[in-house]
Amino acid sequence: MTEPIPPEAQPPEPTMSGTTAALSLWHHADFLRLWSAQTVSQFGSQVSVLAIPLVAILVLDANAFEIGLLGALEFLPFILFTLPAGVWVDRLRRRPILIVGDVGRAAVLATIPLAYAFDALTIYQLYLVGFIAGIFTVFFDVAYQSYLPSLVDRSQIVEGNAKLQISVSAATIAGPGIAGVLVAAITAPIAILADAASFLASALFIFGIRRREPRPDRHVAADGRPREGMRREIASGLRYVVGHRYLRPIAASTALSNLFGTIALSVYLLYAVRDLGLSPAVIGIVFGLGNVGALVGALIASRTAVRLGVGRTIVGSLFLIGPATLLIALAPRESPVPFLVAAGLLTGLGGVVYNVNQVSLRQAITPEAMQGRMNATIRFIIWGTIPIGQIVGGTLGTTIGLHATIWIGAIGSLIAFLPVFLSPVRSLRTIPEYGSAEGDPRVAAPAS
Repeated sequence: MTEPIPPEAQPPEPTMSGTTAALSLWHHADFLRLWSAQTVSQFGSQVSVLAIPLVAILVLDANAFEIGLLGALEFLPFILFTLPAGVWVDRLRRRPILIVGDVGRAAVLATIPLAYAFDALTIYQLYLVGFIAGIFTVFFDVAYQSYLPSLVDRSQIVEGNAKLQISVSAATIAGPGIAGVLVAAITAPIAILADAASFLASALFIFGIRRREPRPDRHVAADGRPREGMRREIASGLRYVVGHRYLRPIAASTALSNLFGTIALSVYLLYAVRDLGLSPAVIGIVFGLGNVGALVGALIASRTAVRLGVGRTIVGSLFLIGPATLLIALAPRESPVPFLVAAGLLTGLGGVVYNVNQVSLRQAITPEAMQGRMNATIRFIIWGTIPIGQIVGGTLGTTIGLHATIWIGAIGSLIAFLPVFLSPVRSLRTIPEYGSAEGDPRVAAPAS
């Protein structure tokens, strides 16, 4: 952070009262294309979120361990490939990576309905599809979060993330209901075609972005020195995040939340179907109603940070997720729907407010040349706990029961907020400006 960066690599200065900051992103054509891509993709993905586990449960009669393993394999690429992806995202143009990620995921998802049509679908194909799609997702997600700060002014980052989260939230509200109807009408394997089509549409929107992205030099770092090897660049990203007084606790809290939340949610669908007796259509409606909280969170995320301060907003919103997960465990079998909807409302509200503000903080305080490795390192840490949670959840669900597993995940979720609560993040009133003393991580300059 303190290392000199040549002028062409400097991020744009915030213009709090200038023309760029005054214009809403509604007038930013390229951002609107990115936003459209995110919107259509998110709506399609909601189909697969519901349909792929239901394919395993209803078509292939999978047990709790197999469901847990399926989820783990979907996220295993975040352990294996995220850190190298961060280096390549800093070395390459990001828009082509986004396009390839979308097209690749469309292709592998389309193999599920194809195999089903020929009566050749197996759980092992679902494992392979989940793993390969996960690899494309790793590169897409790292490039995506690194691309936004280069597309909009830094003073517009919070607005951009909030608008993108509105799409995610709208998709999580309407998507599950649509997915439940599609699964009921045309079966889960065929419904996955909708997600494949959404990724192709997303690729077309991103292809339409007109802003020319400079080609990074693969051999020369931002400071003009020759690039070092892959390992050294990965290590510099790790040092940057682990040594940063704001990024380190954010990574730790998010990782804990993902770990324990995944333990509970890895068996949630199986519990809803087999223990609570809910149909796919009812599950879709429960998800849709519960996810209204995510839309509310996207709408109030920036205003909450202005009123309460960024630090308090980050801490408080993450704290909310623990009690919300407890509602799943407390849901009575006679009438579980109100409890499950309330859990979704609170989880969506807290999760989106948390993500908008912590992601915006990360992007704003990180230099352009480190964006890929910063995002990759944090994703390695926070998404890397998800396969562990899937395996643990699946194993516990098989051995001690589905309900007991949800209780363990819910209780663990209560402590996830502690790293950010006990860190300097809590005292932040606003997002520090890039290059300010408050935004300085006070660590050794990362090697590039």
